[in-house]
Amino acid sequence: MKKNKTASDIAKAYAYCEDIIKRHSKSFYFAFSKLPKEKANAVYAIYAFCRLADDSIDEAETKEAQGDALTFLTNELNRFEQGREPDHPVWQALRDVFDRYEMSIQPFYDQLDGQAMDYHFRQPQTMEDLEAYSYYVAGSVGLMLLPVIATKIHMELEEEAIALGVAMQLTNILRDVGEDYQKINRIYLPKELMEREDYSEDDLSDQLINESFIAIWETIAYRAEQLYDKFTQCLKDFDKDSQLQVALSAKVYGGILDAVRENDYDCFTLKNKTSSAKKVVFYNEVKNSL
Repeated sequence: MKKNKTASDIAKAYAYCEDIIKRHSKSFYFAFSKLPKEKANAVYAIYAFCRLADDSIDEAETKEAQGDALTFLTNELNRFEQGREPDHPVWQALRDVFDRYEMSIQPFYDQLDGQAMDYHFRQPQTMEDLEAYSYYVAGSVGLMLLPVIATKIHMELEEEAIALGVAMQLTNILRDVGEDYQKINRIYLPKELMEREDYSEDDLSDQLINESFIAIWETIAYRAEQLYDKFTQCLKDFDKDSQLQVALSAKVYGGILDAVRENDYDCFTLKNKTSSAKKVVFYNEVKNSL
């Protein structure tokens, strides 16, 4: 028989999740830690699940181990859906989130499908392929967060939440071009774009930053910025106590694109990020605009 968790147990579970987001995403933590405590906790739990999913693939040392990890996590999610969640802080915190908000389980399965796409990785052929992949690994996160930050009309804002998630994933890809190729041998730049701009895998291996590379990079960045704009246009429809935080997350993440540009498109030897000083500027800009 499952033992009911006490308030202290739940608080410890959320603290565990908060520690994960603090360690792995300073940008997300900077934005979402400013939510009311209950909502911030929900975001931490959702982020921790996604980190669990991401790590299950990235930390496994063989293809077989990756497959086993993904199967294990899928079985854990099945158990959670049936109300038999594992005795682990992430699942305990998520159960509390599902008890408090009108959550859907489907985006969590979509996230695991995204991890499976990494497990069976193939370079995307087109921008459409890249955006489809980005939905599964990040647009799904937008849908997970939506019932927390738009409690009354979340069903009406699904397109915008997906847009934000996809924009953030495209930003991640543009930031990590070199790291993805050098460390995990993945090319997320669409093959069609590389062929059109006459930019080869050898060029990528040589860390060549030329007009062709910049054209590819800016094509993807333009699409990300379109999606950030799509999201921003509906900002007023989100819960009033969440508008600043979600707008800030979009601004801070979008700022990574400008950081890459300021560093002459060096995505190979630099870890581009929005500086702490710029985050404060964005915070004040967003606060004054609401």
